[in-house]
Amino acid sequence: MERSRRECRTVVKDLGSFLDENADTVARIARPVSVRYEATALQHKLWRSERYPVLLLEEPRLADGSPSRFRAVTNLTASRTVVARALRVSDPRRAAVEIAARAGDRIDPVVVPRDRAPVKEVVLDAAQATLAGFPVFTQHEADCGPYLTAAHATTCDPDTGIDNTAIQRVWAKPGRELPFFLVPTSHNRANIQKFWERGEAAPIAFWIGHDAGVSIAAQARLGYPESHWGHAGALIGEPLRLVATELFGERLCVPADAEIVLEGHVPPARLEREGPFAEYTGYAGAETESPVFVLERITHRRDAIYHDCGSGLPDALVAEGLLIEAELLRIGRGVSDAIRNVHVPIEGRRSLAVVQTADVPAQTARALLRAILEFRRIKMAVLVGEDIDIFDRSGVAWAIATRAQPDRDALVMSGVPGSLHDPSLPPGATTTSKLGLDATWTGGRRPPANRVPDEVWRRLRLKDFGL
Repeated sequence: MERSRRECRTVVKDLGSFLDENADTVARIARPVSVRYEATALQHKLWRSERYPVLLLEEPRLADGSPSRFRAVTNLTASRTVVARALRVSDPRRAAVEIAARAGDRIDPVVVPRDRAPVKEVVLDAAQATLAGFPVFTQHEADCGPYLTAAHATTCDPDTGIDNTAIQRVWAKPGRELPFFLVPTSHNRANIQKFWERGEAAPIAFWIGHDAGVSIAAQARLGYPESHWGHAGALIGEPLRLVATELFGERLCVPADAEIVLEGHVPPARLEREGPFAEYTGYAGAETESPVFVLERITHRRDAIYHDCGSGLPDALVAEGLLIEAELLRIGRGVSDAIRNVHVPIEGRRSLAVVQTADVPAQTARALLRAILEFRRIKMAVLVGEDIDIFDRSGVAWAIATRAQPDRDALVMSGVPGSLHDPSLPPGATTTSKLGLDATWTGGRRPPANRVPDEVWRRLRLKDFGL
């Protein structure tokens, strides 16, 4: 049954409406596609051809070959253009500037009654709550099994009641006890740990599927404790609609217009083996000892669309990259107003930043590099001048090769916090080293760049020569 949402699109944002409004970017796959490797293989092939359509699977097949009763979407945020649309950014190349300009804004959410929440159309109690039948993907051959990869875990701080939301991977094992990975420094981990210290199971809800802008904005890195709902509202331009959970009431709310919500508890100090799982680095992450989510309720739309996010693929790199760019621009402007733009290319796996600046003294450039590298995600940073297009890989490589002297322009930081998923780290490492490079022009008078006269450039067209 097709849902009809046209009458409320100016008010409500959800996944179905987003797909309708961005139909020019959506590839609707009518033939059956297995959720075991096949859908992810399509994403890899598309990336190699530098194509990034949203993939809507009309007939996803479960691991046993049977059809799922739900449709599935993946590659939702693989395109920088689509992500920019979702976040109301007019120029994808200026995303950092536009997002940073709204970073301090907040639009508070509104709580709606359950009869106005589409995610409450179907409610399954503990006896019925199972992931069987949902098209949960097994993405890569080293993965230990199928994973929820776009499930936003929502928890709350028991001291203040303030909620937190972040995507956490969940191993979709058979049954209702599901290990899920929590970064030790994450705010969800801090909330859960506080409940454990009281000897209590932590309340938690995972919501899956929403307007892409909501899903992206809910991943922003904020202070602790600080709710993501107001930040999401600012980035999508309207209040986010929330609804109380079945188990916890308004103590823990979830988006009313989500596709699927899973509710339950995290038992105190109980850890189980979880992983390996393909990471954003492009390598399989190690097995971990992780908390366990005990699934007790499921609510969903009657025609729910399951959302998968391709791990280590543009789907998982582009959206967070834009958010990181905006944060790095904000950090850089705290050092110098000479910073113009920032790009976190997908090839750098969230660890590389290319920073464009006006001409600055060498000491200012080093201060900018140090500030950028203090951001935990970033491992390597390159400064380039205003004449370099930071989205042009060849131009950036040209600047690195011809404008920097390693003994003069490199900055190395050792023993600093970083991503522990970095496969180049030795086992047991708790810190990393980082590299910054000033590839702005610091070598005295700049020689003229090779170019042909403007009049000739404008006059000649390749097609006139059969090229």
